[in-house]
Amino acid sequence: MVFEEKMIQNGDPEEEEEEEEEMVDPLETIRQKCTEAEHCVHTKEKLELCETRVGSHPDTTEECTEELFDFLHARDHCVSHKLFHSVK
Repeated sequence: MVFEEKMIQNGDPEEEEEEEEEMVDPLETIRQKCTEAEHCVHTKEKLELCETRVGSHPDTTEECTEELFDFLHARDHCVSHKLFHSVK
Protein backbone atom coordinates (compact mmCIF):
# COMPACT_ATOMS: atom_id res chain seq x y z
CA MET A 1 0.00 0.00 0.00
CA VAL A 2 2.80 2.43 0.87
CA PHE A 3 4.62 1.61 -2.36
CA GLU A 4 1.46 2.30 -4.36
CA GLU A 5 1.00 5.65 -2.63
CA LYS A 6 4.60 6.62 -3.41
CA MET A 7 4.05 5.63 -7.02
CA ILE A 8 1.00 7.86 -7.19
CA GLN A 9 2.82 10.80 -5.57
CA ASN A 10 6.07 10.44 -7.51
CA GLY A 11 4.66 9.13 -10.74
CA ASP A 12 5.73 6.07 -12.65
CA PRO A 13 9.48 6.28 -13.38
CA GLU A 14 9.02 4.46 -16.66
CA GLU A 15 6.70 7.19 -17.91
CA GLU A 16 9.17 9.93 -17.00
CA GLU A 17 12.05 8.59 -19.05
CA GLU A 18 13.38 11.30 -21.28
CA GLU A 19 13.27 10.88 -24.99
CA GLU A 20 16.75 9.74 -25.89
CA GLU A 21 18.14 10.13 -29.34
CA GLU A 22 18.39 6.72 -30.93
CA MET A 23 22.00 5.86 -31.58
CA VAL A 24 22.94 4.69 -35.04
CA ASP A 25 25.66 2.11 -35.45
CA PRO A 26 28.14 3.49 -38.00
CA LEU A 27 29.07 -0.05 -39.03
CA GLU A 28 25.51 -0.78 -40.18
CA THR A 29 25.32 2.51 -42.08
CA ILE A 30 28.62 1.92 -43.86
CA ARG A 31 27.72 -1.71 -44.61
CA GLN A 32 24.53 -0.54 -46.30
CA LYS A 33 26.43 2.02 -48.39
CA CYS A 34 29.08 -0.54 -49.34
CA THR A 35 26.43 -3.08 -50.33
CA GLU A 36 25.31 -0.56 -52.96
CA ALA A 37 28.86 -0.10 -54.33
CA GLU A 38 29.58 -1.41 -57.83
CA HIS A 39 31.75 -4.39 -56.90
CA CYS A 40 29.45 -5.43 -54.07
CA VAL A 41 26.40 -5.19 -56.31
CA HIS A 42 28.10 -7.54 -58.76
CA THR A 43 28.91 -10.15 -56.10
CA LYS A 44 25.46 -9.77 -54.53
CA GLU A 45 23.84 -10.46 -57.91
CA LYS A 46 25.93 -13.64 -58.23
CA LEU A 47 24.80 -14.70 -54.75
CA GLU A 48 21.15 -14.03 -55.56
CA LEU A 49 21.41 -15.96 -58.84
CA CYS A 50 22.92 -18.89 -56.99
CA GLU A 51 20.20 -18.77 -54.32
CA THR A 52 17.53 -18.73 -57.04
CA ARG A 53 19.16 -21.65 -58.86
CA VAL A 54 19.55 -23.72 -55.67
CA GLY A 55 16.03 -22.86 -54.51
CA SER A 56 14.53 -24.05 -57.79
CA HIS A 57 16.11 -27.51 -57.48
CA PRO A 58 14.98 -29.19 -54.27
CA ASP A 59 17.20 -32.27 -54.75
CA THR A 60 20.47 -30.41 -55.34
CA THR A 61 23.44 -30.63 -53.03
CA GLU A 62 24.83 -27.33 -54.31
CA GLU A 63 25.27 -24.55 -51.80
CA CYS A 64 26.06 -20.89 -52.33
CA THR A 65 28.86 -20.75 -49.78
CA GLU A 66 31.49 -19.48 -52.22
CA GLU A 67 29.21 -16.74 -53.52
CA LEU A 68 28.29 -15.72 -49.97
CA PHE A 69 31.93 -15.49 -48.92
CA ASP A 70 32.77 -13.50 -52.06
CA PHE A 71 30.01 -11.00 -51.28
CA LEU A 72 30.95 -10.69 -47.60
CA HIS A 73 34.62 -10.27 -48.50
CA ALA A 74 33.84 -7.51 -51.02
CA ARG A 75 31.54 -5.70 -48.58
CA ASP A 76 33.94 -5.99 -45.65
CA HIS A 77 36.84 -4.81 -47.80
CA CYS A 78 34.85 -1.68 -48.63
CA VAL A 79 33.83 -1.22 -44.99
CA SER A 80 37.38 -1.57 -43.71
CA HIS A 81 38.48 1.45 -45.72
CA LYS A 82 35.65 3.66 -44.47
CA LEU A 83 34.79 2.58 -40.94
CA PHE A 84 37.70 3.96 -38.94
CA HIS A 85 37.38 7.39 -40.51
CA SER A 86 33.96 7.74 -38.88
CA VAL A 87 34.90 6.42 -35.43
CA LYS A 88 35.80 9.04 -32.87
